Parts: sequence; C-alpha cells; structure tokens
Amino acid sequence: MSQTITEKIFSEHIGSKVYAGEIVRSPIDMVIGNDITTPISIKAFEQSGATSLANPDGFALVLDHFIPAKDIASANQARISRDFAAKHKLKNYFDEKDMGIEHALLPEKGLVIPGDVIIGADSHTCTHGALGAFSTGMGSTDLAFAMITGGNWFKVPSSIKVVFTGKPSEFVTGKDLILEIIRILGVDGALYQALEFTGDTIQYLTMDDRFSLCNMAIEAGAKSGIVAVDDITREFLADKNLRAAPKEHFSDEDAVYTQTIEIDVAALEPVIAYPFLPDNGHSITTAVNDNIKVDQVFIGSCTNGRLSDLKIASEILKGKRIADHTRMIVTPGTQMILREANKLGYIDILVDAGAVVSNPTCGACLGGYMGILGDNEVCISTTNRNFVGRMGSRTSKIYLSNSAVAAASAISGYITDPASI
Repeated sequence: MSQTITEKIFSEHIGSKVYAGEIVRSPIDMVIGNDITTPISIKAFEQSGATSLANPDGFALVLDHFIPAKDIASANQARISRDFAAKHKLKNYFDEKDMGIEHALLPEKGLVIPGDVIIGADSHTCTHGALGAFSTGMGSTDLAFAMITGGNWFKVPSSIKVVFTGKPSEFVTGKDLILEIIRILGVDGALYQALEFTGDTIQYLTMDDRFSLCNMAIEAGAKSGIVAVDDITREFLADKNLRAAPKEHFSDEDAVYTQTIEIDVAALEPVIAYPFLPDNGHSITTAVNDNIKVDQVFIGSCTNGRLSDLKIASEILKGKRIADHTRMIVTPGTQMILREANKLGYIDILVDAGAVVSNPTCGACLGGYMGILGDNEVCISTTNRNFVGRMGSRTSKIYLSNSAVAAASAISGYITDPASI
C-alpha cells in the first residue's frame, strides 16, 4: 500500500510499514529543549531516578526565550538548565556564548536532518519539517520521557496535501503562503494532521521561505508541516557539519490524503492576519484601504528572523526613516545571522533608519520582553501568533505579515504595500 512521506519516515524508524492512525513507539533522533519548558522536563527526569540521557547526542538544549535574563525569576529558571547541561556535559548546549532562537539555530548547526523524527517542548518545533523531517511539539513530560528512553509514543498523522502552483510575485513569501493556508483551513482545520507542501512553486522557495511555511503549520492545528528534500535543501545542508547522514523520503504518487488544497500562488498578494487569530487573513490591498496606524513594527522570531528577512527590510528602508509615531525592533534569529547581516551592511541601514536591533531572543514574540506592547497599541509583526495579549497588553492588537510589509509599514506608520515604496 502506498505511503505519504510522513508514513515513510515513521516506517523507517519502526522497521515495518505503518500508516495514518496507527499508534507507534518510535525512536527519536533529536529532542529539543529551551529555557522555558525544559526545567519541568528536568524535574520529571530527576524524579524518575534517571541518571543519564538515553541519547545525549540527540538532545539539544537552547536558552532563547529570556536570555540574557530579564529578571530574577528568569535567571533562576535558566540556572536549572545550565546546571543540568554542566552535570551531563551536554554537547549540544547553546547559551549566551553561542545563542540563537532554537528553530533557527539548530538547522544552522546541522543538528536536524532529513528523515529525522524530532520533538521539542515548543509548539513551533514543526519548523524543522522544512528539511524533510517529521518534527512536532510535545509537552514537557513527553520530553522527559524521551530524554529517559530515547523514544516516545505517536499516533501517525494523516496528511493534507497542499499544492502550490505558479511563481510568487516579488513581495510574496513563504509567510504569505502559510497565512493563506491558515485562512482557508482555520486554526483547527488540520487538527493532528501533517501539512505536506508540494507543487511547482516549491522550486521558487528558499530554505528561509520553507522554514517560515512549516513553522506556522501548528497555527492551523497541524501536528507537523513538511517539505520533501530537493536540490535547494541539499545545497542548504552542503556546508553543514551534519549530525548524521540525511535519509530522503518522498510520498508515493497514489498516497492517501484526507484532502488536497490547491493554491495559485501567482495570483496571491501579501497576506495580513488581523487580530486576534492567525486565520483572520486579508489581502494587503484590504489592509491598505483600512488605513491601519501602527505604533510598533517587529521583524524577528523563529518565523521571520532570518538573513533574507533582514535583507528585504534593509532594501526597503535604505535611505529612509521610520515614521515619527512608530518604533521598529529587529531581532536576528541567531548570532551568525546577526554577524552576516552586519558584514553585508544591513544592520547599519536598519539603525540609520531608526530601528533598534536586539540580541537573538524569543522575548518579544511571546510578550516576554524586548518589545512589550502597551494599552491599545498596534503592532505589525513577522511573528506567528496574534492572540489577545500575545505581545503585551490585552487591549493591544497584532497584525501578522511578512518582513517586506513590516518594513514598508515602518516608513509610513500605517500598514503599507511594499510595492508602493
């Protein structure tokens, strides 16, 4: 019987053919923890009586949410992870000395590989499906179980096939493609399913686009998002010191899907998700006509904090100034991205325009620090969620967009089509 790419990944790990709906116990190639959720996992690990990790080289601990610490509580929280990393001599431990947002940093480090089964105690772990892996978020105690045993239980997800056709226009990115999918499906339309992204459009999507695409699969309720390996993936991996050899899997032509969604990308405008859900998508034309004034622009996060995001923002902002009533925060996804952006002159352009550039952190995205919104403030953000109070005050509003729209909006102080700049 034919299989999807997701079914094939699990079959390879189990050692026999498995299909959607089956409950399986699978080995896990990479377990990912961070400074917010891992202390709970560490407590459960120690309470179990475990003294060593089942697969120490397959455990990565990244401190990225509140680092450098914003207060005493976050400093004490981080200390738990630091002590654990020192005790177990973790090879894949990343703190202030080599920092980055986990879902940008780990692909950069060659720690997530095509064909892997990956879990993390962070809902946007699905980002890594861009590399042809099964990658999903789980709870902190699920993480502890994997730390102790090297595996976990899964229900093999059924798949929704998304077929993108056509070449995207200049300012349409992977972010717009996933916002359009979420608009179509709703925030629970793909509940516990894999979103498999296919079609001739994929050849036009950079790895940055693909990471953004898979990152927000969870916002449609999906268990994972995935893109099959191609030459663009292989080129991305070519200069990495990979943790293991890639294992490429591809869906059979007659594989079974719960549904197929077809989108003509050539006809798609940049998509703006209005408050207060990621599925509240509108075209940039509608947003411009709605004359939406913005107090803050944020470019960053595990969704859109990559080099291409800083590049397009700097190209749009070069020689221009941010509107007087608007502030702009830029958060590179990793130190390497920051260094490269600095080398290419992007940082100077952004700072000259009036932006502030922070260290790599998840802080602003989850309303933690480095970009909190006040009462009734409006932000256009390249992050992945625009829930009530997500970035600060419960009366604030967040509009989600790609980085080009965010940069253009910083200049005018209103949500703006970058094509008009």
